[in-house]
Amino acid sequence: QVQLVESGGGLVQAGGSQRLSCTASGRTGSAYAMGWFRQQPGKEREFVARISSGGTVRYYADSVKGRFTISRDNAKNTVYLQMSSLRPEDTGVYYCAGDNFNSANRLLESQYDYWGQGTQVTVSS
Repeated sequence: QVQLVESGGGLVQAGGSQRLSCTASGRTGSAYAMGWFRQQPGKEREFVARISSGGTVRYYADSVKGRFTISRDNAKNTVYLQMSSLRPEDTGVYYCAGDNFNSANRLLESQYDYWGQGTQVTVSS
């Protein structure tokens, strides 16, 4: 079993930056791909970014491409989401998730096996 814990959320002004972290425990961190999802107020949870187990392949939602960067440090069992040029529409609860399959282009919520509890990000205008 894998436990995921997010941190780094909070209040930030539009145009600012913030970094989220997700630390895994219970199983070797490098054994699975990782993703970030978010749930904006009144909306379904949506894909934000994904990184392969080795960190070499990354995918981004079009809405965050060029502004967000996903990375991982397998020695620390931690995945990061660096968010820049934040907009009010980036407000939401951000979740990290683990996928036992390292195949490319797995962007659906149902394809992920492990979930964190989420961290709130609020971008003020």
